[in-house]
Amino acid sequence: MHAPRTFSDKFWLVIKGLCMGAANKVPGVSGGIVAFVGGFYEEFIYSLQKINIKSFKLLVNGRFKSFYQYINGQFLTLLIFGMLVSYFSISKLLDYFLAYKELYVWSAFFGMIIGSIYYISKDFDHWNKKTIPAGLFGLILGIAISFLNPATQNDNLIFIFFCGMISVSGMTLPGLSGSFILILLGNYVLLLVDSVNALYDTFSEILQDDFSFTQNHKRLNTLKILAVFTTGSAVGLVTLSHLLTYLLKHFKHITTAIIIGFITGSLGVVWPWKKTILKTAADGTLQVDSNGNQIIVNYERYFPELTSAETWWAFLFVLIGVFILLGLDWYGKNRK
Repeated sequence: MHAPRTFSDKFWLVIKGLCMGAANKVPGVSGGIVAFVGGFYEEFIYSLQKINIKSFKLLVNGRFKSFYQYINGQFLTLLIFGMLVSYFSISKLLDYFLAYKELYVWSAFFGMIIGSIYYISKDFDHWNKKTIPAGLFGLILGIAISFLNPATQNDNLIFIFFCGMISVSGMTLPGLSGSFILILLGNYVLLLVDSVNALYDTFSEILQDDFSFTQNHKRLNTLKILAVFTTGSAVGLVTLSHLLTYLLKHFKHITTAIIIGFITGSLGVVWPWKKTILKTAADGTLQVDSNGNQIIVNYERYFPELTSAETWWAFLFVLIGVFILLGLDWYGKNRK
């Protein structure tokens, strides 16, 4: 049983859900980092792990209250509510800033990740002949993922289900960005832009008593893709949480060392100074997706001009990112 939560606890859980949702939408940043730094990572993983055969039996037998208590329902409900609100609100704000102030957004994220590396590492004093190689393995894996070239879009339903399982890893594995993996798999726009927009448009039409979308084959296909993706995500969330619970129970220090290495290696993904390489046709014209958006192929990283005022503003945002994390650390300590 969990101790009753105060109103302040519930409020902060929704806020943490908002932050997790926003982080999951951004390529290169993972919701798991928010959970790790917010101090609720282990509770999140253990709560997800309670979604198992026993909880399913409680649900089937109509023992809803027991089911809700068993899966730590209040915690999961408040967190997921925050994530959903974030998906249709904060992430829209994020899209706006990424469009107009991209350098500053990435700089703040870069600072947050530096802060999170410090946060996780500062109390980790278990470096030894087992954890050092594990940390190096995580580091190399993180660097390798940052420099992979993205694939092309693929709407095969088995592949979409697999994308769902993989993309949700950002919520359970700090440092591994599900959105970035979807870019590498070539399906970021299809699954996190087109599908979400199709769902949004469909709800808007239903509210206006307009059911014409039932005749729109393209829309129905996109909604089918979203349903398969969501199912894959749910399966991935539960199976990954079981695997992680096992690893945290039996190999806690090695797992933490890999996570520290991995987050450090993934700094390359959110390096703020990068040029976007867009997809072009053979004749040099820019290609667009079904929404008319340009298709990102990869990023070309470079070192900033130290004489530029914009660079110094970006450095300020890196510091703001670091201080946001230190503020969370301070909040966690004071709450204890």
